[in-house]
Amino acid sequence: MPDAFTVLWTHDVCRALRQAGRTGQRPLLAFSGVHTSLPTWSGARVGDEAYAVQVNRRIVHVVSRMRITGPERGECCGAAPGNWNEPAFPGHDDWSMLGAGGCGARPVHVEATPVRFDVPIPGDLLAHLTWRNRRGRTRQLKYVADGLLERSISLQGFYRLTPESANELARIVDTAAA
Repeated sequence: MPDAFTVLWTHDVCRALRQAGRTGQRPLLAFSGVHTSLPTWSGARVGDEAYAVQVNRRIVHVVSRMRITGPERGECCGAAPGNWNEPAFPGHDDWSMLGAGGCGARPVHVEATPVRFDVPIPGDLLAHLTWRNRRGRTRQLKYVADGLLERSISLQGFYRLTPESANELARIVDTAAA
């Protein structure tokens, strides 16, 4: 059974998506990296899903659900740069705000739902979302009060959801798409 993860897209990333007119479009890829400037999509495999989330005014929104189709640089990415001042992924300039310029950026090709900023995670569910590590230990979000997220620190990164929480997020995305 495929795993599901969450990845936090910052205000800067979401602002860049809006400014570039990417709302309503489907991302072709995201980027993983070795530096803290990018989430490391470690443990994710082809077929797994990642839920890109954003926190806006203490409300957590699902921005896009992405199914991983390939973790390698493909022909679509364009030629690798010859030096430091050339674009890293010229074939994906439209989505470069997702981390193409990050330190050690690697493409993660995806099939995704359209980018949108109007799919909130209900506050009662937010308090019960659960993630699990490779050893099977689970955790929930910290800093949830009255259905709002006071601090986003426990969302920052790339974290594996429990199957139950993944099903809840899938239901929210599917309901919003209907």
